[in-house]
Amino acid sequence: MARPWQVTVWSTLAGIGFVLALAFAIGAALGVAWPALALAALLALGWQFVQLARLLRDSASPRWWPSPERDGMWAELRLRLHRRDREQHRRRRRLLQVLAAFRRAASALPDATVVLAAEDRRILWFNPAASRLLGLHYPRDLDVRIGNLLRAPRVLAWLQGEPGAETLLDVPSPEDESLRLSLRMIDYGERQSLLVARDVSKLMHLEQVRRDFVANVSHELRTPLTVVHGYLEMLDPDEHAEWAPMIAEMRRQSQRMTQIVEDLLTLSRLESRESLDEEPVPMAIMLATLRREGEALSQGRHRIASEDHAGVDLCGAPGDLHSAFSNLVGNAVRYTPEGGRIVVRWRREGDGALVLEVEDSGYGIPAQHIPRLTERFYRVSSSRSRGSGGTGLGLSIVKHVLHLHDAHLEIDSEAGRGSVFRCRFDRSRMLPRDESDAPS
Repeated sequence: MARPWQVTVWSTLAGIGFVLALAFAIGAALGVAWPALALAALLALGWQFVQLARLLRDSASPRWWPSPERDGMWAELRLRLHRRDREQHRRRRRLLQVLAAFRRAASALPDATVVLAAEDRRILWFNPAASRLLGLHYPRDLDVRIGNLLRAPRVLAWLQGEPGAETLLDVPSPEDESLRLSLRMIDYGERQSLLVARDVSKLMHLEQVRRDFVANVSHELRTPLTVVHGYLEMLDPDEHAEWAPMIAEMRRQSQRMTQIVEDLLTLSRLESRESLDEEPVPMAIMLATLRREGEALSQGRHRIASEDHAGVDLCGAPGDLHSAFSNLVGNAVRYTPEGGRIVVRWRREGDGALVLEVEDSGYGIPAQHIPRLTERFYRVSSSRSRGSGGTGLGLSIVKHVLHLHDAHLEIDSEAGRGSVFRCRFDRSRMLPRDESDAPS
């Protein structure tokens, strides 16, 4: 066991002092005290230099062992350095083993994994799956910017986005266009990012089969529903009074089925598109239209108001935006008790974002239901939704329309205290208002 360093230092100094004193005494006896002391001091300094040189020589060797001296400051220093070097060697070996295990695990992953330098997206390392899915080649593509290899416009725009941006879905593989990938960027450490590419070809194929099935079934249902609804309209309840309740119920259900089919067709159309034809959307006219439609649906049971605090127009697809906004207004009317208040508000925020919000004083939504509201056919209360005539597809349509406009939906609600649905658009979609479009 190593002794306390103070003891070792003092014992070494005591030994040097003893040698100098002995040399001074012998020199005094011979009449050359000071020369003898100087010679002894030079010899002691030379000995320390020799010990230092030996320590530097031995420690430079990859496998060195402390000298056999048992006492003295230099022996203690050798022992301590050796122990520290041996401990660092063990730590380095364990670290290399862990790193090798992580590399083997990353190499075995079916997902492409690419380590990038965060500042300029240079490739630092990638696993074999990256060669199969992204077309990277080792070692040619090391230290190359990933943007120089993945040149698809969508991918380049996504790579230049903010760190931690959402996953990029349905991207064709540069190695095989039949493969569809999802890309995700994960920042870690101080200056590194991890690009993960997953093969979602089977998932996208199943999604396409689902969309085709829904679209085909909806198209096939449209014609028979139109026929059934037409014959029901031809029946006069006054001629068969006992059938009047049944005829009225069949008419309501056929209209509801027709609305579900139309909403499914709208969703299929939106899902099959990657962008929309954009043009100026006069928001003053839009607000007036939404208010009239809300009043017509409410039939005087609610107080409906529109507020325009932005004073600007929006760039987008007018028909699709109207469909999304009217769904929000329709939901507010359906789920607000009689006598409640509904406000359609168009405003700008401090960062320049544009917000269309629909606020109501209705039943409100419990917090656990809010994350799932935009799912197809999801209902907070099935009985209340069916009784109000809802299809369960309105918020899904809103979500897809906003996604195509690079916007998103925010929902604030509390059970028993009403709800606020906000459609938030980027400031880049703001257009100066054409006053000639103001509603009369």
